[in-house]
Amino acid sequence: MGYGAYVPRFRISVEEIARVWGDEPNNIKNGLGINEKSVPDMDEDTITISAEAGKNAMLRAGIDPKKIGAVYVGSESHPYAVKPSGSVIAEALGLGPELTCVDLEFACKAGTAGMQICLSHVKAGQMEYGLAIGADTSQGRPGDALEYSAAAGGAAFIIGKDPLAVINATCSFTTDTSDFWRREGQDYPSHGARFTGKPAYFKHVISATKMMLEKVSMEPKDFTYAILHMPNSKFPQRAAKMMGFTNEQMEPGLVVKRIGNCYSGSSPLGLTAVLDIAKPGDRILMTSYGSGAGSDSFVMTVTDKITQRRDNAPKTDQYINNKQNIDYGTYVKLRGKLKVS
Repeated sequence: MGYGAYVPRFRISVEEIARVWGDEPNNIKNGLGINEKSVPDMDEDTITISAEAGKNAMLRAGIDPKKIGAVYVGSESHPYAVKPSGSVIAEALGLGPELTCVDLEFACKAGTAGMQICLSHVKAGQMEYGLAIGADTSQGRPGDALEYSAAAGGAAFIIGKDPLAVINATCSFTTDTSDFWRREGQDYPSHGARFTGKPAYFKHVISATKMMLEKVSMEPKDFTYAILHMPNSKFPQRAAKMMGFTNEQMEPGLVVKRIGNCYSGSSPLGLTAVLDIAKPGDRILMTSYGSGAGSDSFVMTVTDKITQRRDNAPKTDQYINNKQNIDYGTYVKLRGKLKVS
């Protein structure tokens, strides 16, 4: 596995959004556990974010781009309704035409679904490497609670031989639970408010994680790090505590506090942040979540290759710390929230 991250430099704080809508910022911060969120620039979208993350993954993988046999791009904010993001990204990365290229969508877990597909391709001997990307420029209706958390960013993973981390096992848990949705042509999603908690997020994340632990005959204490999907920082911390994971295992991957919820890039960016500091032999558990609803869970073991190639590309913290704060007016302009009727 080679990995790479990208987060846009613009940030808008909880205080700035609350100022406009008359909310109490401390209540928002305490409720969501988010201080600020990332905002894409005028010329940034899922494609550009994916290409940057993919470039970093290739730098760490150190392979011939032509050996990548598949590109799967998971997002719920693909720039085109009819035209793939993946073909543009593959061209930008110089991957060549002899490959499978598919855009995926399953709310916030489409990126991890791509990882599972690439893993299956490689294990079946169909190709040497596959590239899986999770990236979003997520949407939030003005004044809605989502506006405080819906952010932008992405992560890419090259699955194949000579990995920086081995994917030991994966599993999924899926039901028809409609906690969050956006119909064709709608600018902003709708959500079931409190319904998004217990029957949606917690049921799927906890069920998938427990399935994974049973599958590999391991316990929470056997892992150095744990990453759970981050719609905010409260949900994953609560779910982790319910299952027996500690704050020390969770904290390195809780990037949501500093950049918000990057949707398909959420748990993948948590994973890149952990890989940036992990040591050979460390075990990592990651469980994603996507509304609609489902979770993918993974167990990984870091190899000694991590120390040799980790510094070949910018680390996740470098993108998170390279920030420029903007006001609400600039945010509205960049996100196209003003509509002419």
